[in-house]
Amino acid sequence: MTRDKDSRNVPKSAWLIAFGILLLDQFVKEMIKASIPVWGRETVIQGFFNIVHFLNKGAAFGIFNTQGSTWQPVFFIAVTCLAVIVIYVLLRQAEQERPLYVFALSSILGGALGNLTDRLRQGVVIDYLDFSLGRFHWPAFNIADLAISIGALCLLVDFYKRERHASDPH
Repeated sequence: MTRDKDSRNVPKSAWLIAFGILLLDQFVKEMIKASIPVWGRETVIQGFFNIVHFLNKGAAFGIFNTQGSTWQPVFFIAVTCLAVIVIYVLLRQAEQERPLYVFALSSILGGALGNLTDRLRQGVVIDYLDFSLGRFHWPAFNIADLAISIGALCLLVDFYKRERHASDPH
């Protein structure tokens, strides 16, 4: 099913995915806030997986997370708002025949909105998933970060498949 070229609407599936991710992310963050003190940790699998309650002023996976910075909240809110606008425009132009592309953009949008909601409500993002293996420790993250990462990976796969299809001699 293709959309009429004159009616460029975001596919309904994109809204369902984005807002589903946003709601799940915010629900889990509220559960974390209610059950684990800030900077607290609950071990799930010893030496591998913890549920934590970390506050992140930086980007995904703790990148640029420096406490006491006054520019970071404003910067990340502005960048996220710009990203949301760009993704909205891309979704309006998305072809229905590219479901992986729509899923990817929707996942990134949902994750961006999840972390944006945190920044607007409290000035920081709550991270709660904490993995380690031996001496290797991955920075804590959340469902929004995971959705953004999965969306970015799906975008790469979609672009690769599209480029490969375009270069195949027919």
